[in-house]
This record gives sequence, structure tokens and C-alpha cells, in this order.
Amino acid sequence: MIEIVETDAGTARVTWHRAKKARLVLALSHGAGGGIEAPDVQALARVLPGHGVTVALVEQPWRVAGKKVAPAPKTLDTGWRGIWPALAGMELPVISGGRSAGARVACRTATELGAHAVLALSFPLHPPGKPERSRADELLGAGVPTLVVQGGNDPFGKPEEFPEGAYELVEVAYGDHGFAVPKRAEITQERALEIVTDGVVEWVASLG
Repeated sequence: MIEIVETDAGTARVTWHRAKKARLVLALSHGAGGGIEAPDVQALARVLPGHGVTVALVEQPWRVAGKKVAPAPKTLDTGWRGIWPALAGMELPVISGGRSAGARVACRTATELGAHAVLALSFPLHPPGKPERSRADELLGAGVPTLVVQGGNDPFGKPEEFPEGAYELVEVAYGDHGFAVPKRAEITQERALEIVTDGVVEWVASLG
């Protein structure tokens, strides 16, 4: 089911993947360079409803409008706030989630919106090649239970670069920023996506 939501940043779109007996809602948005068709995002939308989690794939207004470049973080946050009433209307705890830039949005707004937890896929800890420009404060400031799923070769931040903090981290060995693994890797692309979904399923089960 597709729902159109008007926000102060423009028109957003929510694609619902409903669980038969939902106990949680996962709102999951895309990054600055792609949409909800990302393989990891789609894999979670397929798998999680079977584990009692309704998944709401959120397309930010700039994507719905067909723009190629994401707006400033402040505008992304405005769009995310605008879709929250549609999520909260389910009257279930909501996990705020996203990949890359969407993960940053989820972290920045989690406490303000009353998110139950945060799922950060490929959190962009820093721009590629610029570790001094760390965004760790956004991750560490989420203020709710947080899971980071990170590729072992992500140029935006490898797992070993992440600071200690009150969050969990699942590593997708060999994975890049999109969890793609090279052909020479010891795991297949299918297995890489299974690591993502298995890690999220296990984490979701641990949430109260």
C-alpha cells in the first residue's frame, strides 16, 4: 500500500509492507544517492513482516519530486518529521531507520520524535578520505537503542573506525557502502544481504 504524506518540505511517499500481527513499525528511508529500491532496504521489507514488524519505506520529498541532489540536512529532518504522524498513527512503537544520509536523519531526530529505537544502515561516519570530519556525535546522540549495520570496506567509515558507545554494530564483511561485495570475497552477495537481515531480525527481537 502506498500512502502520500504532505510535509513542510513537500510531498513524501510511504510504501507499507504490513505484518499480520505487528508489534513494531520500522520506518526506513533512503540515502542521498539512491531510493528505496536499494537491495538491503528491499530485503528488510521482505523479511521483517514475517517477524512481527511492519515496514514503512519512506521516500523523502526531494526523491518524490524527481530531484537528483538531496537538500540540506535541516530540510531532510523537516521531511522526516512530517511523515511521523502517519507512522505514529499505527499506535505501535516506531523504530526510526534509514541508510546513509537517512541514518543520520534517524539519529538526529530520534529523541525529539519519540522513536523506540534507531536502525542505521551504512552510517556515513565521515566523508570518504576525510576521517577528521566525523559525524560520530549524531550517532552517539541518538538517545535510544541503536543498531548500526556497516560494510567492512565502507569508505564512509569502516567498523573499526567507529567510536565506543551505547549502540550495537553488525559488520557485513567485505561490503562497501551499499553492502556490495567483490567477486573475490569469501561470502556471496546473497549471504551479505542475509547478514543484514539476520542481524536486524535478532536485534528487533531483543527490543522490549
